[in-house]
Amino acid sequence: MSEKKPGLIRRFFRMTNRLISWIRVITLNLAFVFVIVAIFAMVSGGVIPSVPAKGALVLDLKGTVVDQRSYMDPIAGVLGESNPYEQETLLQDVIDAISLAKKDERITSLIIKQDYLAYAGISKMQEIAAALEDFRSSGKKIIAIGDHYNQDQYFLAAQADEIYLNPMGGVSLQGYGVYRNYFQEALTKLEVNFHVFRVGTFKSALEPFIRNDMSDQAKQANLAWLSQLWKQYSSIVAERRGISVAELDNYVDGYDKQLAKYQGNTALAAVAAGLVDDLKSRDEINQYLIKVVGASNDKGVYQSVDFEDYLWIQNLEPSAPLAAERVGVIVASGTISDGEQAPGAIGGDSLAGLIREARRDSAIKALVLRIDSGGGSAFASEVIRRELQLLREQGKPFVVSMGSVAASGGYWIAAQADQIWATPTTLTGSIGIFGAFPSLDKTLSKVGIYTDGVGTSPMAGAFRIDRPMEPIAARAIQSSVEHGYRQFLTVVADGRDMTKSQVEAIAEGRVWSGLDAKRLGLVDELGGFHDVVAAAAQLAELESDDYQLIEIPLTPQEQLLRRLSGVVAPPMLSQLQRLLAPFQQSLEFMVNMNDARGLYAHCMGCIAP
Repeated sequence: MSEKKPGLIRRFFRMTNRLISWIRVITLNLAFVFVIVAIFAMVSGGVIPSVPAKGALVLDLKGTVVDQRSYMDPIAGVLGESNPYEQETLLQDVIDAISLAKKDERITSLIIKQDYLAYAGISKMQEIAAALEDFRSSGKKIIAIGDHYNQDQYFLAAQADEIYLNPMGGVSLQGYGVYRNYFQEALTKLEVNFHVFRVGTFKSALEPFIRNDMSDQAKQANLAWLSQLWKQYSSIVAERRGISVAELDNYVDGYDKQLAKYQGNTALAAVAAGLVDDLKSRDEINQYLIKVVGASNDKGVYQSVDFEDYLWIQNLEPSAPLAAERVGVIVASGTISDGEQAPGAIGGDSLAGLIREARRDSAIKALVLRIDSGGGSAFASEVIRRELQLLREQGKPFVVSMGSVAASGGYWIAAQADQIWATPTTLTGSIGIFGAFPSLDKTLSKVGIYTDGVGTSPMAGAFRIDRPMEPIAARAIQSSVEHGYRQFLTVVADGRDMTKSQVEAIAEGRVWSGLDAKRLGLVDELGGFHDVVAAAAQLAELESDDYQLIEIPLTPQEQLLRRLSGVVAPPMLSQLQRLLAPFQQSLEFMVNMNDARGLYAHCMGCIAP
């Protein structure tokens, strides 16, 4: 029997209900946009940014340059007070703004201003430098201005056509170094027995807990990649400034003598060394930039737009509909842990879920995985690798873009990509496994706390930190570590089309620069993010005009909130906190270890300078 057709009154109310639902959805979306615009107007002093008819794009980099912002409640980020040193600047935002400004007739020049930049690292700076070189081809001038330049700031400033320094400023260059705190004696005094299980001569992640100094092997390995990074830094800066590498090294190595020549005047020493073009006070800089830019505002300041405001405006403009074919981008930034993790960290389940989403989306024809990680849980790394394998088996190309660091677990998830790209100064490799377990029974006995009991086997209670380590448990852990290392070697050998013996010769936990990694076969090509995207599109046989880049999984609302809430970083470290940072990093890693088997492919020493 056919279903009876609804009556006129029922159909009327049904249509009314649908109309109300439709209006509710539209109203909520409009309200969302209204609230965001209102909040932005409130925190920006009521001024909605705009691009001037003639002005400069200002790269006012603040805080730390990152591949992915750390998680924070977006509304709290918008409303919270911020110290510019505490902010995070998204690398891709910087590159995108430079790229858009190159073709924008309203942008007459580019100003590099980094007084509040705390840290970026040479690898990320090299990617920005490549974007600036492309911008320069438009014929527009690039000028760097600053009250003082630290080493990161100066590398970027050196990419400018002209560099100006405040007469009270200077250029601080120190070279690169790795110095860590070591705690064996302290742990001995506290009677903490720290059991370490590892494979790899150069796997030095846990040395601070078992030594009072850096091992010769670690010194050898660290000095190798540090030298590569400084060679890159000094050669690029020297070439841009038209001086020799020897002259630059002499400025760094003989800084005391350089200052003595100019009675301690750091600004004059920088000019004499050819590091800056001239000294200008802030008012002199402003008057000069008015001439360069060709316009000033009603306050007598050179006409300009900040790069983040510029991007925000561009995103508000109507965009073309999504193309039928897309290259998906997933960012994997932070320590790799099991389960679900917020942005700024890598969860085995959460990242695997994003990869699965890309695999099931028929419009996504290739995937770019941007990795900036020193690794972490071996189990979580394998969960991610397996999901990437399924994506490749479905016929979708998978290309890796390495950021500052893609080592240990970061390399585990990269190893079987169709192509691996890095910058010359990326830190990668560190192919090794370790496990660790502390025993506090002697420490507790000092305050009169003891542990006793019975079990059905020696393994019962073997992993209690308040009991001595059982030899049977120690042998079991070491066996698991060795198995994990063999598994790591297999993953790399299969992915890089090498034999296990070939991988083992360059493994053992050793860290390599991107330049050396390419020579050794761990990396295919050297280049930045946009090079990787082009390579992924080519592997998927996509024409440059027929595909679109899409980040997984941000919605437009999330993207807007992230652009508005620039403050999503942890507080800036004090000098004392900086001194203790390596110890804090080690402790945080130990506290947050959640690998089911206690096995870790992690490079705690891989903090790129």
